[in-house]
Amino acid sequence: MSVKKAQEERQEYLAEEIRRIKLPRGRQVFGMVEQLLGGTRMRVKCFDGKLRVCRVPGRFKRMLWIREGDTILVEPWELSGDDRGDAMYKYSKAQLQYLRNKGMLKEAQAFQEF
Repeated sequence: MSVKKAQEERQEYLAEEIRRIKLPRGRQVFGMVEQLLGGTRMRVKCFDGKLRVCRVPGRFKRMLWIREGDTILVEPWELSGDDRGDAMYKYSKAQLQYLRNKGMLKEAQAFQEF
């Protein structure tokens, strides 16, 4: 009986997680972390075809733990936006699966890591 309850709680958690998916707005794009550069910086291959050096802004430093291979939401800088950006959100596996099913990550098929 406790196993069934645990499964139900897990389903509720995943449903809540999917409801709170952040989608790109304005200039924001999806990206995948290629390499960690140290500190809060990383090299990200964005789905618009550009390679950017991104950082985790100060307000997210303690909340956003990013590893290589993670899919993130990138907001390019206004100046030198083709080269640099900020990591705004990290997607979980359930959220990525949901986005793929909805067809929002069609560009992700180009990456072998997926």
